Amino acid sequence: MNNWIELKKLEEKVMWKKVYKEFKFKPSITKFPSFKVPSPFITYDISVYSNWSGDIKEFDDIYNNLEEKSLLVFKELTNNDEYFYALDWQHPSYWVNPFLEFPRDEEFDEWTIPIFPDGDYYFFIQKEFNWGLLGHPWEQTITIFGEELIQSFKKHNPRMFNTILRIG
Repeated sequence: MNNWIELKKLEEKVMWKKVYKEFKFKPSITKFPSFKVPSPFITYDISVYSNWSGDIKEFDDIYNNLEEKSLLVFKELTNNDEYFYALDWQHPSYWVNPFLEFPRDEEFDEWTIPIFPDGDYYFFIQKEFNWGLLGHPWEQTITIFGEELIQSFKKHNPRMFNTILRIG
């Protein structure tokens, strides 16, 4: 089975239309939040990592911890043959399965769509929109919604999720 299956153009258009409607998504570099997710949700402030000035090895450890914990969480909430959306605003988006290989790009050593929003909106959303992880690069936040996803992240506790900005 393949991973990171690029959405067909029509499929991608329909998906982003749903994101705009369901989350009242209004991309902005100054007005926050740019989306409204259903309750329950938690928004984590990741600005300290977006503006990191410390030891690069420590940052890499924290970043890798976020990837590892996110994969564990995604595996807990999906079946072996189940895919969910990995969306990159204004760029190709994909179906992804956490049980399959998550290759890294050669340039930045990141997933095809990174879990950490370092320049664009990156969204990982369950196909029925029951849960999701939404990264906002300008607000410098990661929002998770859906009771199952919240509980699983609390259990696995990524080091990056230490400052809560909003709860709903």
